[in-house]
Amino acid sequence: MREGRDGEASDDGACAPRLLEQHLLGVARMGVIALDGHGRITHWNHAASDLFGLDRERAVGRSLTTLLRVPQEHRAAFEPGGFGHVWCGGCFVPRVDDGELAEVAWWVYPIDRDIDREIDGDGGPGRSPSAIRVLAVAADLRRLRDEGPGLGMGDVLMVSPADGPLPAVTGLRLLRVEPTLVPITERDASRLGRRLAELLPLMGPAATEHVTARVLAMGYPAVNLSVTVRLPVVPYWGGMPRALRLRPRAAVPNGPRHDAGHVPATLRPRPREGLETMAVRERFTFLGEAGEQIGSSLDHLQAARKLAEVMVPRLADYAVVELLERVASAEIDHPSGPVAEDAPLRRIAVVHDDEPGRWADTLPEGEITRIPSDTPCLRVLETGLGVHIPRVTPERAAEICASYTDRDLRPLITGRALLILPLVARGQVLGLCKLMRRPGRPGYDELDLTMIEELVRRAALCVDNGRLYRREAQAVQRLQRSMLPDDPPEVPGARVCFRYRPAGQAAQVGGDWFDAIPLPGCRLGIVVGDVMGHGLTSAAIMGQLRTAVRTLAAQDLRPDQLLHQLDALTRRLGEDYLATCLYAVYDPVARTCQLANAGHLPPVLVSAGGDSRVLPVPSGVPIGVGGEPFETVEVPVEDGAQLVLCTDGLVERRDRDIDQGMEALRGQLAGAAPSLERTCDAVLETLGPAVPVDDIALVAVGCDGVPPEDVAVWPDLPAKPSMVRQARAQAAGQLARWGLSDLSDTVELLVSELVTNALVHGAGQIGMRLIRGGALLCEVSDDGHELPHLCRAGNTDESGRGLQLVSVLATRWGTHRTDRGKVVWFEHALPREPSRCQ
Repeated sequence: MREGRDGEASDDGACAPRLLEQHLLGVARMGVIALDGHGRITHWNHAASDLFGLDRERAVGRSLTTLLRVPQEHRAAFEPGGFGHVWCGGCFVPRVDDGELAEVAWWVYPIDRDIDREIDGDGGPGRSPSAIRVLAVAADLRRLRDEGPGLGMGDVLMVSPADGPLPAVTGLRLLRVEPTLVPITERDASRLGRRLAELLPLMGPAATEHVTARVLAMGYPAVNLSVTVRLPVVPYWGGMPRALRLRPRAAVPNGPRHDAGHVPATLRPRPREGLETMAVRERFTFLGEAGEQIGSSLDHLQAARKLAEVMVPRLADYAVVELLERVASAEIDHPSGPVAEDAPLRRIAVVHDDEPGRWADTLPEGEITRIPSDTPCLRVLETGLGVHIPRVTPERAAEICASYTDRDLRPLITGRALLILPLVARGQVLGLCKLMRRPGRPGYDELDLTMIEELVRRAALCVDNGRLYRREAQAVQRLQRSMLPDDPPEVPGARVCFRYRPAGQAAQVGGDWFDAIPLPGCRLGIVVGDVMGHGLTSAAIMGQLRTAVRTLAAQDLRPDQLLHQLDALTRRLGEDYLATCLYAVYDPVARTCQLANAGHLPPVLVSAGGDSRVLPVPSGVPIGVGGEPFETVEVPVEDGAQLVLCTDGLVERRDRDIDQGMEALRGQLAGAAPSLERTCDAVLETLGPAVPVDDIALVAVGCDGVPPEDVAVWPDLPAKPSMVRQARAQAAGQLARWGLSDLSDTVELLVSELVTNALVHGAGQIGMRLIRGGALLCEVSDDGHELPHLCRAGNTDESGRGLQLVSVLATRWGTHRTDRGKVVWFEHALPREPSRCQ
């Protein structure tokens, strides 16, 4: 920000001011927004998020004029090709999060299309829509007017931006602040161009140079300040003004008064003490601000990048940070101890104040190299002690660069002061920090070395903390994924599709879970749940609850009974075990779905015709609360319908409530495609954020139903011995109608065993059902509640061999209770269809 004239970059009296041969700069938070050829946002920095109340993940890819309610008269400036010149001005824009009006200062630059070829990278005439067409810089105009900008002189921060209104003791009063432009001279262009490049998105060197040149040619962002100030005047006799030698002292309220001509010895200024105090204070301020930037992220790679950024240009002209590859990748099992000579290093950051992109090809970021032998770098890693070379001679440069056979690095280091320091944390060497100064700049003195060592020490600790944080995140995600199902089960009459997207931050990884459980009678149990809380504990609780649901589902309980049993079990495990859960059972033969809810989101049912509705399932209380009953709801489900269940990470947002999110989900599912995969992908792409703040679990069930011709039912078999022969005959006849006569002998034998057990050990009415699906299923039901079990029969026992025979001949068999009794069932594999070659 510079003082200049309104709206244009003229040369008469509007040049950037200088003081003591240094640039005088305003300092403020600047939001930077880049738009592509379609007017969509491609870059949105943190300052823009703070100013407009919208994070980057939700802003990128959207149209700025629809995202921000910019006044109609100013919208043309943000449209690619709409303006041929830069526009700067102020307007009110409502924040996205709370609607509060923000007074925004704008500098909007049109960027021509020549940069397409650089971004496309093929040298052709392509017009990439992702290239920058408009660059918009924004600042909080109200804050600038109320608090005033900070002040910098060259690379030294003199006055930080205020955190509140300007205090009265400053003697300043801002009357007016308005955005404008200032022309840039040749000697200003290099330094201000580097400052501008730091705000731009990551692009190639040529693209960055093109955009910065375009902005500098049209005028640098500035503000016109109208200020009133009462300035005391002191006498001047040449040389340094006496005022600069005065040491500030606290006022003595009750002390003796002195006339202007006599100053006691205790209040006389000591010439050097004031300047030394200011210098020390300024260095401490720099250390604090730099340390805050380095430790502002839990990403260990970001901490390494920030270390390089804060070094340039204050402490170095060139900074490189390299981490051991095992540290950069945050390996869970990595060896400790001395660093091996062939250990790989990854170059994390390269920062310099040369022209942009000068060293991008010579020392690219992200490159993995081996530690050269007999070099200062290897000695630093082995000993953990830094190396300081006040001036690198040509001979020493050739020695250091000998291992780089594919490039010549001697021009980079010859004649410069070189400093190599290890990043050491908790007794382990993590990487290297390399700093250099140009030949014309003074070398590193003792105070410089102390400051650099302190920053490197802080950065190493931040890198190690970030690495440990990422390792914990990886462990949580691995544990969570190991407890979730891999592939959906194959059930006759139903198709299942899963989608799971973990939270974007390790601390937010939670306990969302889902499962699809095959049940007797070709039925399918579907469960979706969400453990309250995040982290490793929630993931472990999720695994326990998922196992409990599978165990209870095997007992074939009604949904409300299953949730009741799960709630009782959870309360016995601990008071902190709380979760929401929805359990549903789809019966493809009866074409019904039974559901019970424990504080979870209701499901959405999409009919075969494409109509969607949120099922009115009673919400219930979460699992672990207790004291409230659950209720089972049964709804009819037509063939071709889809049942969709999800967790709140899909529909919950800060700017809308759950009901609005569910309505958005229902609208998205209306007219859903028959393909479950396409339905789930479309829902996640439309409603799911790119980096979710909470886990997202999505389950879609295609309710196809079992065709009626594949089901044969005999609900009332007479309870007499002749019924066994009758049941065998009915089963054989049905197998013949299905073309499965080859299975008749085995199936008749198994049917006779089950029916005989029901006749001898059961009670009441006996029924039988055959279902042809993925396998042949036979169910025999009666009114008795005592479940049969497999036992070992002795040589002289007259009974107990029936179920042994069933377990040998059938693919699977089992029992489960019903409302009126029990069911004993078996499955027999169907013959394979002959291949086409046969």
